[in-house]
Parts: sequence; structure tokens; C-alpha cells
Amino acid sequence: MTQPLDARWAVLWIHEAARVVAENRARLIELDRAIGDADHGENMDRGFSAAVAKLDAGEAPGTPAAVLKQVAMTLMSTVGGAAGPLYGTAFLRAATFLGDAEEIDAAAAAGMIGAARDGIVARGKAESGDKTMVDAWTPATDAAATATQSGANASEVLAAAAAAARDGAVATEPLIARKGRASYLGERSAGHRDPGAESTALILQVAAETAGGRVA
Repeated sequence: MTQPLDARWAVLWIHEAARVVAENRARLIELDRAIGDADHGENMDRGFSAAVAKLDAGEAPGTPAAVLKQVAMTLMSTVGGAAGPLYGTAFLRAATFLGDAEEIDAAAAAGMIGAARDGIVARGKAESGDKTMVDAWTPATDAAATATQSGANASEVLAAAAAAARDGAVATEPLIARKGRASYLGERSAGHRDPGAESTALILQVAAETAGGRVA
């Protein structure tokens, strides 16, 4: 049973994202150890734990955008490396797109994903095929738009985005990195999944699961 994509849903999404990131902390560290600084899992865990603590400590935000903006500010201030600015920008752009809407419909869900992707591209200067989180966000954006055009509801739009992000993360494995620290490895970066694309897939998966009512 789907639930309204309102502020309560947005808070639940971030709680579940924090839980899933914590569960996958070691895996994200290992993925990053192969082609980066081995700190992605630790940084993401710290950032989302802080975001949850911030949400729980204050008055509940009244709109999805207010939730995402608070998360963005927390991630930017607590997450080290590239992930903080990139994810912070993604959530901030998503919040800006949503504006004052109290509930997210299908078109807004797709637009939110696209705005987040555009923020990451603008901040990181990466494009599809560079072996970065963009390789998960771009197929998610495209799938969300297609689902919306096909008449899907908001929950189904997020499910389509999540499935595409998962496929996109897997598809980074054979790529040769052209951006970030992994690019220093050249051809040796091939054969490893990008940790940012993997964390993107995890976060979008719980967005879909909470929207679909599979997490209460």
C-alpha cells in the first residue's frame, strides 16, 4: 500500500537511508578502497546519521522540501571528501525543485530526481560514462521521466528510478574512470564498481520502498 509522499514520508526515507548506509558501510568502504580513499562508507554513515539526529532533534519540517534542505545542509557540514558537496547539492536542488508542495506527485517525483542529478553534474562536472555516481543518477532520471509519461504514480516513478540506478551502478564495473581519484588509476579502475553509484542505488531503493509502503 503506497503512502502520500509528504514530509512524513521524506523523514522516513532519510531514516531508512541512514539504516541502509550503516548496514552497507563496510561494503562501501571496500568498493572505495579499490579505486579511491576507502572513506566513502564511513563518510556516508556519518553524514546520514547526523541528518537523522538533526531531524529528530528539532520540530518536524512541514514539507518534503524542508526535510531535504535540512538533510542537504547537514551532509555538507559533516561528510568529508567529494560525497558531502555532491550529495548535499543533490538534496538541495531537489528541495528547490519541490518548493512549497506539501505532497509529491508523479511529475514532482521525476523532477526531484532530475534536479538532484543536475546538481551533481553541475558540482562534479562529470557525465555519463565517467564512472561516478552520475552513472546511477542519469538512468534513474531517464527512467523516472519515462514512467511519468506512461502514467505511473509517484511510488512507481521512484521504483523505476531505483531499478535503473541499480542497473547503472552495476554497469560502472567495466568502465575506466575519467573523473575523481579513481581516474588516477587509468585502466586499473576497470573491474570495480563505483562506490558513489552504489550508494546512490541504495538511497534511491529505500526512497522507493518507503513510498511503496514496504517500510512503515
